[in-house]
Amino acid sequence: MASTNSGSRPIQHVDRKSLYTSLEARIRYLHSFLDFGANDVEALLSGSKYIQALIPAVVNIVYKKLLQYDITARAFQTRSTAFEGPMDETPDEESPQILHRKMFLRAYLKKLCSDPTQMEFWEYLDKVGMMHTGLGRTHPLHIEYIHIGAALAVIQDILNEAILSHPRLQLPRKIAIIKALNKVIWIQNDLFTKWYVHDGDEFTDGMDFGIIEKEGWLHGKKILDPDNDSEASNDTASPLTAEPKGKSKTPVGVCPFTGIAASTGNPKLSDEASTGGVKADVPAENGH
Repeated sequence: MASTNSGSRPIQHVDRKSLYTSLEARIRYLHSFLDFGANDVEALLSGSKYIQALIPAVVNIVYKKLLQYDITARAFQTRSTAFEGPMDETPDEESPQILHRKMFLRAYLKKLCSDPTQMEFWEYLDKVGMMHTGLGRTHPLHIEYIHIGAALAVIQDILNEAILSHPRLQLPRKIAIIKALNKVIWIQNDLFTKWYVHDGDEFTDGMDFGIIEKEGWLHGKKILDPDNDSEASNDTASPLTAEPKGKSKTPVGVCPFTGIAASTGNPKLSDEASTGGVKADVPAENGH
């Protein structure tokens, strides 16, 4: 039986070793600590079209920022596993390797709009962290963490400002979307840092990190499809807009998070539109 503290809530036991040897245990702990639950899943579901509308702008701003400094631009002078085309020695925003990377970032950001109730969602975010440390690549590429953290902060800043300034989203809905999205970004941040820091090395030394897979693939399955990526900002197709998990054909027990969306209920996030116009590239609250 769990011991209790001075308050009324029991102290939850967390096995330290499991945090470094089991991704599922790590994600469960982060979900619990950040209170990532049914309301966040519902907010991401309802906010998916707004987030996807921002992706082209986010990608352009991020790469403009990365190319602004020689220390971050130098990473694009190294050939990646997936790109076999021509490369500019001094890359700019229209260089072949940058256009290729933009395509993958758009596909990755769309992945963030997919179903977070599936373990595959978090497994791929973990793989993204691994690949930036040089693991899982035929041609190793190591990006120092300071640049990773800064880029994530830029993405978070852009999305927060855009959602907060949306002219027809009510404040409670804005808050819910931003809270849920920020939790996902901070979990992604953790899934980067776990590959950089040495915490838990006594448990992970000598671990087999699996076979090398192509970028965008997980367990032999294509997760990101940049070939079908579109610049269109009003592309709202997303697994989050599919039928509720309660109607899914996914066998019970396949994923530790299966069923979380079915328990969302109906959070009282107002859909009423405020007055004021909507820019052409921003979906209206009742738009499709």
